[in-house]
Amino acid sequence: MTFWKYLKDQRIVLFGWFFLIGLTCLVVWLSPDTRLSFSTISYLIILELLCLIALLVTDFLLKRRWWQKLDLSKQPAPLEEYLKGAAKTEEILTQEYVNSLLNEHQKVMEKIIDNQQEHKEYIDSWVHEIKVPLAALKLLLDSAEDDLSEDIYSLAENELAKMDEYVEQVLYYSRLDSFSKDYLIQEYSLKQVVQSVIKSQAYSFIQKNLRFSLEGEDQKVLTDGKWLEFIFRQLISNAVKYTPSRGKITVVFSRNKEGISLELKDSGIGIPAKDINRIFDKGFTGENGRQSAQHSTGLGLYLAKQLADKLGLELSAESVEQEGTTMLLFFPFINYYDEIR
Repeated sequence: MTFWKYLKDQRIVLFGWFFLIGLTCLVVWLSPDTRLSFSTISYLIILELLCLIALLVTDFLLKRRWWQKLDLSKQPAPLEEYLKGAAKTEEILTQEYVNSLLNEHQKVMEKIIDNQQEHKEYIDSWVHEIKVPLAALKLLLDSAEDDLSEDIYSLAENELAKMDEYVEQVLYYSRLDSFSKDYLIQEYSLKQVVQSVIKSQAYSFIQKNLRFSLEGEDQKVLTDGKWLEFIFRQLISNAVKYTPSRGKITVVFSRNKEGISLELKDSGIGIPAKDINRIFDKGFTGENGRQSAQHSTGLGLYLAKQLADKLGLELSAESVEQEGTTMLLFFPFINYYDEIR
């Protein structure tokens, strides 16, 4: 707080001082036995004014120390630190009130964190439990393949694959906050990661008669293989979903002085220009998602973007309606790693 703001807050004191000075002068002027010259009155007023200013300045300097502790514009106070240093009764009351709020806030936050942890543990447990019946259904479906028509078998297998994908999304979504405890950076072959994901999506490619090609030399990157596979699986899943039958999907590897690029190109329906800047927002399905025959959760690209950011990768998209979409995953070189190479 500045001194001028302090004076503004003390306007009642200043008004009272001027009123008392005026009242004193009036009493002296009305008293017939008192003889004071104008210069004497002026001297008295100036002397009292100087005393008032000295008193206000001293009070301001004493209070400024306390106000600095309450001024969050200069240095935001950590919510885990209690307010200290109160000296006057007014300051003690303020300190006790603020500290009681902080204490209540900490109790509420601890309760929220505990509830979130319990929720996360339940989700993790549920995901692992649901994978068992899903795997069992897949085995049952495979064993009954000869007894089912090709269309029914294909439909059932496709629905199981969707269920497994949605379960994976739930698992990775619940682990976003604990990412720092669940990753291992190693050197991986981009080609092997891509081929592994494409292999898991082979049925979708066959069902829609999509062509796939891999261009460019294989590149080695430092990343977490599990999280990278999940990111690429979300990208390839979207590409397959929005590419018409007999379309083409291409993965291109490239390298420059700044890093390594993985481009996923499809010949699909593309993304409207009004939606392109929002496709990584949580829950956003866009015009294509609302009109598509296949349900869209709006989580796939959101999770891919969040995980890419946590891995230090850059994920972006370019698209032209009715021509296709290109998703670019960029792996910037780390300085010490670049120097070694």
